[in-house]
Amino acid sequence: MQKVEIDSFSGYRIYPSKGKLFVRGDSKVFRFASSKNASLFLQRKNPRKIAWTQLYRRMHKKGITEEVAKKRSRRTIKHQRGIVGADLATIAARRNQTAAERQKQRLAAISKAKSEKKEKEAKKAKPATRPSAPTGPKVSKQQMKGGKGGR
Repeated sequence: MQKVEIDSFSGYRIYPSKGKLFVRGDSKVFRFASSKNASLFLQRKNPRKIAWTQLYRRMHKKGITEEVAKKRSRRTIKHQRGIVGADLATIAARRNQTAAERQKQRLAAISKAKSEKKEKEAKKAKPATRPSAPTGPKVSKQQMKGGKGGR
């Protein structure tokens, strides 16, 4: 029993003793069921753009009746996780807070920050009042190296 070949252009079956064989310069073999297929191939036509070819039908999902049932997509499930610096319990507590509580906490944080800033400024002001260390006579870079200084 002889083998049934497949047309290189159209994708049709070629039965024994039928069709043409075309061997390109690089020794690649192409089989064609009819001169129509051979002609279109030699004109460098794209089989994906020619409606009656198997490649076109496969690309445009024609004649597929088996896969009638649509693929069901999975529903995404929402999970809640803690983030850096706050675990899940903290996040839930924050969400359940009232606006008044939130405002109260905000004002407390602001007043705390202001008081810390005042303390920092007070500490900064004290050291600035003491006189700076006395400086000696200026020494050039050459003198420090041990070279001839100023000569």
